[in-house]
Amino acid sequence: MVAAPVLEELREVCQPRAKLASRNGEHWAGRLYMRRISLRLTRQLVRTPVTPDQLTWTMVVCGVASGAALMIPGPTGAVLAVLLMQLFLLFDCVDGEVARWKGQNNATGIYVDRLGAYLADAALLAGAGFRAAESGLGGWLSLGIATALGVVLLKASTDLVDVARARRGLAVADDEATRPRSQGVATVRRVAAAFRIHRVTNGIEASLVLLAAAVADLAVGGVEATRWALAGLAAITWLMVPAHLLSILSSSRLR
Repeated sequence: MVAAPVLEELREVCQPRAKLASRNGEHWAGRLYMRRISLRLTRQLVRTPVTPDQLTWTMVVCGVASGAALMIPGPTGAVLAVLLMQLFLLFDCVDGEVARWKGQNNATGIYVDRLGAYLADAALLAGAGFRAAESGLGGWLSLGIATALGVVLLKASTDLVDVARARRGLAVADDEATRPRSQGVATVRRVAAAFRIHRVTNGIEASLVLLAAAVADLAVGGVEATRWALAGLAAITWLMVPAHLLSILSSSRLR
């Protein structure tokens, strides 16, 4: 078997500083701990025939399974959802690292990666709705699906910027282009960013919120804490949808 590459050499190729430093290019959990873990897994995987696309599909399965895990009652399902979402993040890091090392970047991998991000977050919130409905149908399941739709809209509105720019023959927008031209919008955005509340709509953070709610449910009985958590996630998501659209339209991203 081929010898494993040196970690420093692997890091230089697989974890380019420009990507990790980008405000929108890396999840905080990736910078904090997951990139340290992923590089060691990547070091072993680059010695095998495994392809980046196979790893990306594994990521998708983990993300969707995280939402399905919430159908298991009690803290067991919530813990499993968190673990699967962490695996989602791990494979999200590893697939790109292996692709860079092997020189196997392709449009299919990028497409499936983005599709996986949509499916994982949507599945998690739909699963939260099922959990809040106590394994039945009704308003709470509808709220979970509505929240999932809102998160999909948030992601789509960001990705559609790249679609619009590509169709106009423009390069990908840099971080500077995301700054709103309106001082009022910029101020509101800075306040929102200071509290980081918007992050709870991401699958990693939402799974932790739902785990905390599951622990509270265990302490007091029922699923009231999960219902409050889902209601909060729904409110934040649907406040963000028009705010994010306004932020895009008031910035230079489409110019």
